[in-house]
Amino acid sequence: MQRWRRATDYSLRLHISEQLFIRLQRNSWPARLAYRLGLQRHLSVTQHTVTLPTPHWQRPPLRLLFASDFHAGPTTHPQFLAHVCQQMQLLKPDLVLFGGDFVSGPPDHIQPLATLLGHIPAPLGRFAVLGNHDLWANDYPIRDQLQRQQIQVLVNANIRLPPPYDDVWVCGLDDPDAGTPDLAATFADAEGIRLLLMHSPQGLPHLDGHSVELVLCGHTHGGQIALPNGRPILLPKGKLNRRYPVGRFTLSTPHQTLIVSRGVGFGGLPLRLFAPSEIIICTLAWTHCDD
Repeated sequence: MQRWRRATDYSLRLHISEQLFIRLQRNSWPARLAYRLGLQRHLSVTQHTVTLPTPHWQRPPLRLLFASDFHAGPTTHPQFLAHVCQQMQLLKPDLVLFGGDFVSGPPDHIQPLATLLGHIPAPLGRFAVLGNHDLWANDYPIRDQLQRQQIQVLVNANIRLPPPYDDVWVCGLDDPDAGTPDLAATFADAEGIRLLLMHSPQGLPHLDGHSVELVLCGHTHGGQIALPNGRPILLPKGKLNRRYPVGRFTLSTPHQTLIVSRGVGFGGLPLRLFAPSEIIICTLAWTHCDD
């Protein structure tokens, strides 16, 4: 098997903690217990509309689905993931985007999840980036299984959508913590409306004034454990993860939108509190502008 890319933040301490996590949660008992207790049942669908100026304003709106942080493994029950994927099929998006962290622990958890994700219809395609957990695990089998299901993994790369959306590019930036992000390669020849997919808000400094219309992230889980008003209690390290923990934000101009998802699965703990699992439907609408 091809060697995986070594995660840039993969230290000995992290290796030890990951191995301890795997041993303590052997046979996925936390997910099985939490599911039996009804702690892994709730899923919210959040809808956004983002209006963008374009000369092609008379075409139909573009309906995209964004989902992130599945964490297939010992803390997320496979029946919950199957339910989420069934709901995504019913939403009938034009375009499907995945924000990484497909697995927690060993990469062999990807195969059943990838099969489920591959059944989601998407006339304009299915695209993904990888998260830190994917890189910690072994990104090669994860990428292989996703691509076998016609889910194209973008690592500092982009793809142009077909007509009538051929002025729209889906751009995928490598994970800002565990990967090797390269924005120049990510945006290469993408001369139009850019939809930027990246795992974490920590990747925002790489934009450095570049034009981008919509940024989609996960990673934060919305805290996973939050106060009753939804304010996160637990968040991953990083200033921008704290600044943009969940929801919709305007970046440098009114036409630069950031959306951060709470994600689907359960990382570390097999439960969520006031931060329910989430998938996002974002409708891109168009307004007139000159060439």
